[in-house]
Amino acid sequence: MSTCATASRLLAEPLSGTAATARTWLLVEQPGPWGDRALTMSHLDPATGRALEEATAGTDVRIALIRRPGRHADCHRPGTRRIFAAHTAPGRSWIRTAEVTDPALLLDLDFAALGAGDHGGLGEAYEGEPLALVCTNGKRDRCCALLGRPLAAELTAAGGTEVWEVTHIGGHRFAPTLLVLPYGYSYGRATAPAVKEALEAAREGRIVTAGCRGRSAWARPAQAAELAVRALTGEEGADALDVSGTDTSGNPGAAPRWTVTVTHTDGRSWRVVVEQGAATPARPESCGRAPVSPGRMDVVHIAPAG
Repeated sequence: MSTCATASRLLAEPLSGTAATARTWLLVEQPGPWGDRALTMSHLDPATGRALEEATAGTDVRIALIRRPGRHADCHRPGTRRIFAAHTAPGRSWIRTAEVTDPALLLDLDFAALGAGDHGGLGEAYEGEPLALVCTNGKRDRCCALLGRPLAAELTAAGGTEVWEVTHIGGHRFAPTLLVLPYGYSYGRATAPAVKEALEAAREGRIVTAGCRGRSAWARPAQAAELAVRALTGEEGADALDVSGTDTSGNPGAAPRWTVTVTHTDGRSWRVVVEQGAATPARPESCGRAPVSPGRMDVVHIAPAG
């Protein structure tokens, strides 16, 4: 086992409530190498990448680059690029796909509407397998390449899945990391058998919670709260649970605390109290970085609402 994998497992930091947040993901195919800041450090035109970063800021849209697993042609000007837009809100999840000749055309999109779940007729509905997006951005964190690329290759060789490599999706220390669309659940310390199980569940509209970091549609306290309700109830339905509110009042002068209301489509609801703690002992948040104590989301109380 590599040094990265050994450190990650020995530290055994809880995964819940650590997923990147985005209501909508915009994924742009870009073969070739990726730098630390991939949108402006790849063979995507840097001005276009910078403009896309600025245009999506504050819109609940997160943009990332993708490429097929395997050897990456060092192609400065591919003829066409595949794009995916995926909205992850419960009960309103969708994926749209299109091909573009110039990523600058994406600047014409209404990103505020896209973040709110209105695709505006972008491309066509994607009806294929759930998307398995494995982070392999080695310039951002070498563990993502060392552990992510073999996982992406193994999943691709097994067939029956739609696998892409993706740029940074957060949580380097949990490498290999994975995002599954359309539901937007992230996974850490992923193995090929566990990913195959998660993808099979996603095909059936279910969620596997083992190794799950949370659903990107919500902020991190809500991610932890929703997973806690799933653990309590055994609920697997991808769209069975939603977050109806998060109260940040109370607990002055102490650790940050949130009261999250999680609702079920059958009418049940729960109030989940989440506190921010510090992961100990200190550990690198990224391979090669100095050890720190990253924040963690601890569920300290859960009870039926009403």
